[in-house]
Amino acid sequence: MHRDRTENDLSSKNVPPGWTLLFVAWIVAACATLGSLFLSEVMGVPVCNLCWYQRIAMYPLALILALGLFPYDPNVVRHAGALTGVGWLISLFQVLLVAGIIPERMQPCVQGIPCSKTYFALFGVLTIPTMSLLTFTLIGVLLIFVRRLKSS
Repeated sequence: MHRDRTENDLSSKNVPPGWTLLFVAWIVAACATLGSLFLSEVMGVPVCNLCWYQRIAMYPLALILALGLFPYDPNVVRHAGALTGVGWLISLFQVLLVAGIIPERMQPCVQGIPCSKTYFALFGVLTIPTMSLLTFTLIGVLLIFVRRLKSS
């Protein structure tokens, strides 16, 4: 009997259904923020203009998503979603630029550090723009699920 009561007590905690998803989105944004800082400041990987724009979208996400966790506020999805969408579009543009689908004459990084050059590839495959696109995609999917849980 005591065992059942303990299990019920543990399962009856008042954790809103979207909180865990928002927490995972925050972890992803925080890891992306710290990872980008590590690559540029510790490893010395140069940062192009498009990468800076993606950072401008990602860094506030780490703060905004954390603020939506304590206390839990699913309305944070509106603001985080806008930043995620902008970052996703910029990273998609850069992935297409690196792949050669978008001509190099359209790149905004004509002087200094070119946006189409690969300086780092994780496991020899995942470039920084690809990791950025995957990160923004994952955060976006998580935010969509948080929004759906809020409306149900």
